[in-house]
Amino acid sequence: MLKEPFSLEGQVALITGGGTGLGLGMSKAFAASGAKVIIAGRREEVLQRATEEIGERADYRVHDVVDFTRSEDLVKSVEAEHGVLTVLINNAGIGIRKPTEELSEEEFLEVLNVHVMGAFSLSKWVAKSMLKSGGGSILFTASMTSYFSVPGVTSYAAAKSAYLGMVRNMAAEWAPHGIRVNAVAPGWIETDLSRPSLEDPVRSAKILGRTPMARFGEPEDIGWAAVYLASPAARFVTGVCLPVDGGVLIGL
Repeated sequence: MLKEPFSLEGQVALITGGGTGLGLGMSKAFAASGAKVIIAGRREEVLQRATEEIGERADYRVHDVVDFTRSEDLVKSVEAEHGVLTVLINNAGIGIRKPTEELSEEEFLEVLNVHVMGAFSLSKWVAKSMLKSGGGSILFTASMTSYFSVPGVTSYAAAKSAYLGMVRNMAAEWAPHGIRVNAVAPGWIETDLSRPSLEDPVRSAKILGRTPMARFGEPEDIGWAAVYLASPAARFVTGVCLPVDGGVLIGL
């Protein structure tokens, strides 16, 4: 039996988009579970505030995930200071809400570049390190749009659906080398970004009407699910996407 199955003591985690919202929730949960957490994002002031909020286990790097030429440098910089990465969470993302017929090709590609290409590039370079060190855990932040339609977010849905294919294929390819690849699919979670929409009475009633638990989630709900998937407790779990949604996917 594992003595501390849910402990992340000794783990080094890189979390993109880790300074706000779901990323911050995951960063706090990982630090609380014993991991060293390095958050990455574009806005240094946001990263600085988040690092102070997370505490002494946190550090940050200013990085834009669409600058693919710097992916390798980011990994090397983190490992030079904090040791070999054992966890990567591909959480950085953007969304463009507009009718599909009004969405430009440039806007569609912008969303895919952040989510799909950004996650691919970092996963590749982190995996190169993990293949040498003997393994690790790579996580993706998927979405309800990985499973069903949400009108007005076609590019976002395409990107999040692509995550499921990436998770399955990377998991199968790297499993023999000790690298586990999984995803978390958040339901409707209260964050600063989502709060205006969730406070709209018509929209919130529609969401809660199909959520069996009849409430919105909190960022830490996603954080603890990610901790589980990265922990020794999930050592035989790979290639899955875990919905953390209050039952939305099984609701009516």
